[in-house]
Parts: sequence; C-alpha cells; structure tokens
Amino acid sequence: MGIRKILMHACCGPCAIYPLEYLRSENFDIIMGYFYNPNIHPFTEWQKRKQNFQKFAESEKMKVIIDENYDLEAFLQNIVHRESKRCWYCYTMRLFHTASIAKRGKFDAFTTTLLVSPFQKHELIKKAGEIAASKYGVEFYYVDFRSGFKEAYKKAKATGHYLQQYCGCIYSERDRYMPKKQ
Repeated sequence: MGIRKILMHACCGPCAIYPLEYLRSENFDIIMGYFYNPNIHPFTEWQKRKQNFQKFAESEKMKVIIDENYDLEAFLQNIVHRESKRCWYCYTMRLFHTASIAKRGKFDAFTTTLLVSPFQKHELIKKAGEIAASKYGVEFYYVDFRSGFKEAYKKAKATGHYLQQYCGCIYSERDRYMPKKQ
C-alpha cells in the first residue's frame, strides 16, 4: 500500500494527546501536526496555545507545520452579524485550510483534534471535514476521539500543559467568564 501520511489539525497540545496516540495505533507512517487557529482570542491566548502545541510536538517527536498567520480580523469580519453560525464558520475555515495543506503536501488524509472535545459541536466538525475533503480531494479521516478526552486531560495536567479555559474565540471567552444572567 505504500507510505500512509496524515495531517492532523491541532488547536492545542492537550487536545492532541489522544488523537496522536490513536493515529499511531492505526499505523500511519507519517503523522504531522498542523497549527492553524486565527480564531483564538486574544493574541496572548493564541501564543500560549501555539507554544504549548510546539512543546507537546517536540516531546512526542512529531513534525509540525505552524501557520503564523493570525488573521483575527478576517475571522471576525466573517462572523459579525452571523454569530449564531460562528462555530460552523470556524470549523470550515480551519478544516478547509487544513485540507488544502494536506493536498499540497500529498497527504493521504487529514483529521482534527477538535474531534476530541465533548464541548465542541461534533456533527458540525464532521460535516465541515467531509465538505473540505470533497472540495480538495483528500480523505477526511473521521474518528470520534471523545472517548480519550478525560484520560488525555489527566495526562496534560500531570505533565504541566497549559490548559485553556474556553474554546478560543472572543464569544467563547465571553461565555466562559461573563456572569450568567439570572
């Protein structure tokens, strides 16, 4: 069958723990991480997640591509007045970009660590991945990684990973920290 290569979009180090373990058990010859997350706000949060992912990848001897493009303005311009659809836009933006990189890099497939979190909109991620796969002609390697979330979180905590407190965008930050109305 030849060498099997997969590109794994990653939002952060902790969320990459279980998907990387899983993909290694699936005998991919090359697993490369890809950090592309211009949705994360503020910039200091983006930097923490990027640095933590790089630290994780180095400890796991995983090669990575880091997209330094922090185009928060484009992200915000695409969701203003469409806030109820912000997650859909966020998933498609990142997965389309990942699929295009996978195509250029001649990967057999791509996936995302977003599929590990029980707090994400799983069906939307799956649909976005499938549409990106169809558009770019690269397989979306769909796996429901949520079964490994709790154990990965424990490992991340035990190994001193930075553990973010919200999904990433300015709206999720607000939802996390703003007092709830009674």
